[in-house]
Amino acid sequence: MRFGKSSGAARGGPSAPRDMALRRRPGLGLRGRLPDLCLLLLLRGCLTGAVNLKSSNRNPVVQEFESVELSCIITDSQTNDPRIEWKKIQDDQTAYVFFDNKIQGDLAGRAELLGKTSLKIWNVTRTDSAIYRCEVVARNDRKEIDEIVIELTVQVKPVPPVCRVPKAVPVGKSATLHCQESEGYPRPHYSWYRNDVPLPTDSRANPRFRNSSFLLNPETGTLVFSAVHKEDSGQYYCIASNDAGSARCEEQELEVYDLNIGGIIGGVLVVLAVLALITVGICCAYRRGYFINNKQNGESYKNTGKPDGVNYIRTDEEGDFRHKSSFVI
Repeated sequence: MRFGKSSGAARGGPSAPRDMALRRRPGLGLRGRLPDLCLLLLLRGCLTGAVNLKSSNRNPVVQEFESVELSCIITDSQTNDPRIEWKKIQDDQTAYVFFDNKIQGDLAGRAELLGKTSLKIWNVTRTDSAIYRCEVVARNDRKEIDEIVIELTVQVKPVPPVCRVPKAVPVGKSATLHCQESEGYPRPHYSWYRNDVPLPTDSRANPRFRNSSFLLNPETGTLVFSAVHKEDSGQYYCIASNDAGSARCEEQELEVYDLNIGGIIGGVLVVLAVLALITVGICCAYRRGYFINNKQNGESYKNTGKPDGVNYIRTDEEGDFRHKSSFVI
């Protein structure tokens, strides 16, 4: 009996505190997770209190004289009236575009602010190609400053290129045709046409031009014939083109002619014969004395001999005597 009671008391006594401890453990787990919840809420507060920017297009491309929008959008900020600035970076130089709530520099009168931060430019020119930086300062945010960079590319249509075509080339000789254009952006590619037919970059690659021997460089615009043939004669023109458009030069004629070997030899013989006749004539004239100076015999009264050391002076009487004697004779 005692053993049974003592055993029941033994089972009942120690087990009660253990069950109470087990029932209290869930409360202790909740208190242990409170610091994590506070940290999460704190991080969320930091994120919503930071100014952040985005752009719908960071690399806009537009043709010259059109309009473009440089997108700069505030996604997160708690500042109602942030400070907005736009800067233009070109050739390692930085200049203000929008500052102190107005458009600055060469964009004055051609740009405006859309919404709060985006920038719209009208009538863009090639000088507007640059890197633009949108900067926002929000004083009431935890992160006060953010910026975004946009690179604007303005495409320029080519102007009519300058073409140089030789007028006449003998058969078998080399010839080079030039085509250059300096206004278009991006740099244009070049193509050549003969009698309105486009030429390939390599004549050997097209059976239609198997009688020709030329190479076309579309980057430089040069068309080089290693040896022209009669079939290469015709009207040539060049077209310069890029993403903004194209332009062509005026047609120029290239004539390929045969060399007249017999005529060249005959011309050389005629020239040699003329030179021989001139040489014979000069020799005959020399033998007949045409090139020898005739000297007068005797002495002239104007060049009378003078003895050494004696100065001869003609007197007035001698002059009068000679004048009178001339009448007597």
